[in-house]
Amino acid sequence: MWHQQEIRLPAVERGFHLITGRVLGALPELADCRVGLLHLQLKHTSASLTLNENADPDVRHDMDAFLRRLVPGDLPYFRHTLEGPDDMPAHVIASLLGTQLTLAVRDGRLALGTWQGIWFGEHRDHGGPRRLVATLQGES
Repeated sequence: MWHQQEIRLPAVERGFHLITGRVLGALPELADCRVGLLHLQLKHTSASLTLNENADPDVRHDMDAFLRRLVPGDLPYFRHTLEGPDDMPAHVIASLLGTQLTLAVRDGRLALGTWQGIWFGEHRDHGGPRRLVATLQGES
């Protein structure tokens, strides 16, 4: 079984956003997969995907605060500034965290840990709508 589709994410504020429900809602085909893999690829270079805490929103806040301090927008050696002071730091963070996830599927569900959720990281102040390519591969 193979299934691929694009999932559109609305524009959101800078920070981390839990998107597990949105991904699951867009993929009813997941229920037909006994064992497999779901690959998610974000089609942007200034945002990220990661798997992390799904219960306490303070974790998402703290991760964003840490990364803003780690990669501030006012570093004097950045040359790529044509798209604004938040663009190059967004590229750095996206490269550190990554833009892809591959998740195990078991018995029609994502095989996530109890406290794991899919995070979308928006690293621009005004990033706009984003797109994910979801590829499901497995056995029914």
